[in-house]
Amino acid sequence: QVQLVESGGGLVQAGGSLRLSCTASGSIFSINAMGWYRQPPGKQRELVAAISSGGSTDYADSVKGRFTVSRDNAKNTVYLQMNSLKAEDTAVYYCTAEVVSYSRRAFGYWGQGTQVTVSS
Repeated sequence: QVQLVESGGGLVQAGGSLRLSCTASGSIFSINAMGWYRQPPGKQRELVAAISSGGSTDYADSVKGRFTVSRDNAKNTVYLQMNSLKAEDTAVYYCTAEVVSYSRRAFGYWGQGTQVTVSS
């Protein structure tokens, strides 16, 4: 079994910064892609940023230049540094990871979500 635990959400004023962290634990042989999604109030979940095991990154257009995704493979942890936050960044943020088990099968996992609220 694998768990993803997020931390770092909270309330911040527009223009401020937050750093989200997500650590995977459990029966893990390796981790392929990791990333962050968000779900604004009343809207569908959307991709924010993703990072491959080799460090290649991808971002939603709405966060390019403001958010940075990174990972520490030794700690099975992915980070999301969010700068110049806007009210429209308010959402529940979920981390996700494709985990390879010791049987060499890959499964997708989600964290429980962390609330980010940006006041204008």
